[in-house]
Amino acid sequence: MKSHFFAYVSRMRFIQRWALMRNTAPENVQEHSHQAAVLAHALAVISREKFGGTVDPGLAASVALYHDASEILTGDMPTPIKYDNPAIQRAYKEVESVAEHKLLNMLPKELQSAYAPLLTDIDPAVERLVKAADKLSAYIKCIEELKAGNTEFRDAAAQTRKALEAYGLPEVGYFLETFMDSFSLTLDELK
Repeated sequence: MKSHFFAYVSRMRFIQRWALMRNTAPENVQEHSHQAAVLAHALAVISREKFGGTVDPGLAASVALYHDASEILTGDMPTPIKYDNPAIQRAYKEVESVAEHKLLNMLPKELQSAYAPLLTDIDPAVERLVKAADKLSAYIKCIEELKAGNTEFRDAAAQTRKALEAYGLPEVGYFLETFMDSFSLTLDELK
């Protein structure tokens, strides 16, 4: 059996994020997924080392790499539309689920059980950290756009920070306190 799974996954780089916003630096889903994986790994490490958590950082990173894979088939729906009302949100979740299962079924049968925990059968504790990493990635994007003088991201930054704080996750609080200010600095200021 020939499989198109990885050819589809490689197309994540063609899906642009923040479609309704003017961007100083365009971002695609592949770039975002990499950053979300780095952040999910970090949140799992922080959780384990500081707060006694048990999520495997490698699994968190792997789930984050694929967390937006459904967008290969669905495209990226802008957040203000996706979360506009519960009916749209439920419908889009269903569309995402169908796309995730379609991607999983593209794999040879002997590989599907290895990828199901990354695409369709995600552990809730891992999913919680990946969702936080996803939101943290969005917040970093907002801060970087503001740093570049793009005030288009002012409200998005405030809303995203509020959402991050509302998660009530100690690992997120630790990340924001320990690492977040650095994203507002220039390269020279990071020395």
